Amino acid sequence: MLRCSPAVARSCRRLLLSRRLLSSASSQCEEYDVVIVGGGPAGLALASALGMDPVVLHVLYMSNASLLPGSSQNVRDNLKISLIEAGDLSKVREWSPVDGAFSNRCISLTNASQAFLKGNVTSHALGCATEQSHRGDGGTSPVSLHFPETYSTPLQVWDGITDARIHFSASDLGLDANTQGMSRITENINLQRGLLRYLNTMPDLHLIDKTKVTSIVREDEDSGGWPLIGADGFNSPVRKYAQIPSYGWSYDTQAIVATMFHPPRGPFQGPNTTAYQRFLPTGPIAFLPISPTASSLVWSTRPQIATAIMASGPSVVARMINAAYRLPHDSLQYLYNRILEHQKAGTPITADEIIEEVRFRERAHGIDAISAYSSSHMMENTVENQGIPPTDSEMLPPLVTSIQPGTVASFPLRFNHTESYIGEGQGSRTVLVGDAAHTVHPLAGQGLNLGLADVECLARVINDAVLNGSDIGK
Repeated sequence: MLRCSPAVARSCRRLLLSRRLLSSASSQCEEYDVVIVGGGPAGLALASALGMDPVVLHVLYMSNASLLPGSSQNVRDNLKISLIEAGDLSKVREWSPVDGAFSNRCISLTNASQAFLKGNVTSHALGCATEQSHRGDGGTSPVSLHFPETYSTPLQVWDGITDARIHFSASDLGLDANTQGMSRITENINLQRGLLRYLNTMPDLHLIDKTKVTSIVREDEDSGGWPLIGADGFNSPVRKYAQIPSYGWSYDTQAIVATMFHPPRGPFQGPNTTAYQRFLPTGPIAFLPISPTASSLVWSTRPQIATAIMASGPSVVARMINAAYRLPHDSLQYLYNRILEHQKAGTPITADEIIEEVRFRERAHGIDAISAYSSSHMMENTVENQGIPPTDSEMLPPLVTSIQPGTVASFPLRFNHTESYIGEGQGSRTVLVGDAAHTVHPLAGQGLNLGLADVECLARVINDAVLNGSDIGK
């Protein structure tokens, strides 16, 4: 209960939960001040922000003498928050980074997202310190909440047909590339683990994982009910319960993700901190730096092309990535057709066949073998024999030499947006954040950043309600 807010009306909503480990349905009725459904980054960040905000704690102290320092009661024990997650969070807790290996799901955190996570979550909870331990490749692994040491500073974006290009840099925004940059790229699971480690210090938080919400029923129609927050993704049970309409569509596009390995930049080149994105007619391909010798791929393309490329094996994937950044579209379309023909015949194309096809297409387009636009000699393109790099080397990402085993995967892309983020009528006292409210194309890397902006705004609104002694559910 919120002792500082006598206007808070509480009743019991009943969430019918299905525990996967028991393979049976169970019902559970508990009273909480806030219930969050969804244990992804948005849900975990919201639980962290609500559970430790110093303003809320100060108001609680001032409004109830029994909670003043020295009292036998712990303030945070009286902030009852529940977070329910369908997946097994032990896998996130137990995740440990391996030298030179990275998860295939990475995020580009904007400066606003970093400020929220550092200022509202980690700094107060962890004494303004973010412990870090170094990976063998120069990256960092999380001890509490890890932000990579390397900023993603410039961003190069160009068209796959006209080659029209735009370049963004930190200086364009008045930022210091050495101390701030435009964003920082980290692994999703790294962020989740850091947030979970903080939540483990919150005795007031009731975290229920391996539990799927199957339905939500309000038992007392007159007394309100505790605020219910849906951070439960695209197929949100909370959104369904609140009867919040949404609209959207499938992009008929599949996103291939993978962790790519490549040589470090040469001595006459800058560090691997530039993000590259080429807009092809079949969809954009993005190259996100995560260490001097590794980068993260998000390649949006047609489902049949994605399936055929992935089925051809990691070596073909690596060579097709290089080609997708360098060859004109008509040659890329030719390669797609060759791969699809091989797949239809039941004999996936080999890496050697792709190399020969690319070499022929490069000659046909007059691409010089020493140009950065040539990928057919990539095995010879190492730091030791690079010498002075081609003049066009900064316009393209490093040549991919291999793919981290087990990281090639794909998922469908779609758009969805709710008509409201707040429930009304039967679904009142309900709010949506993250993908439950809006699902967007990953081309600008803003999906999670939008979700964190939702979380920051909602946490601020709830804190304001507490300050004013208001019902936090309204």
